[in-house]
Amino acid sequence: MKLLYVTVASLALSAPAFAQNDCATGQTLSEGTLTIATGNPAFYPWVLDDAPASGEGFEAAVAHAIAANMGFEPDAVEWTRSSFDQAIQPGAKDFDITIQQFSITPEREEVVDFSIPYYTSAMAVLTTQSVVDNGAEATLDSLKTLTWGADANTTAVAMLADLIAPQTGPMLYNDNVDVTAAMQAGQIDAALFDLPTALYLSAVVLPDGTLLGQFPADRTESPDQFGMLMANESPLKPCVDAALQELIDDGTLAAIETQWLEETTGVPVIK
Repeated sequence: MKLLYVTVASLALSAPAFAQNDCATGQTLSEGTLTIATGNPAFYPWVLDDAPASGEGFEAAVAHAIAANMGFEPDAVEWTRSSFDQAIQPGAKDFDITIQQFSITPEREEVVDFSIPYYTSAMAVLTTQSVVDNGAEATLDSLKTLTWGADANTTAVAMLADLIAPQTGPMLYNDNVDVTAAMQAGQIDAALFDLPTALYLSAVVLPDGTLLGQFPADRTESPDQFGMLMANESPLKPCVDAALQELIDDGTLAAIETQWLEETTGVPVIK
């Protein structure tokens, strides 16, 4: 895996840089430096070992590759931390861009800017083995009968209605930490997460956690697409979009996704 990381990084660094004097010069918080925010903590597979400056993990690698295409060398990239709720609020930001699995929605686009999508996620059903042992199955009829929980600040609430339409409304929580705690306490049976996050939570965070199944991105008319977030009307948006489009066109983004998210296969599809 380390060898593949070097290959991906080399692709990004050898690609023609998006010259700062054509786009980013004078547009960043600190001249000559690109300040990128992520969560605190940031979890695998998005960031490896909560160390985004290493460039390891899917989002860390994407961010560094975008920075390189914008003309910022690794030592000109400064990482900071921002909560999810803080980042999506209107107003000035203490970062140039942030990457933290932000779903692009029309409502959010009214107060912040997003890049073009860098990832379109399947959605997975996180539950516990005890719920499965009690009869839960990877079918819509079964899922409708479960007690669901969701982070009230994310798109999971709307996607639950779109994909599952459970018999009772979900219990809402302040963040995903509270959601997983409620599941561990037996207050809820299941929750929807993007597939890579669900894999991590089931393997590391939630005792007895398991994935019941997944909804591929094409199962909904509004798939969950992640974009890098910036302040509203950010002058950096054209720079970020151009840099990201270059990664798409030359295959670098696909290579990064293969490296860091290849474990997102093998989860049964909801029938």
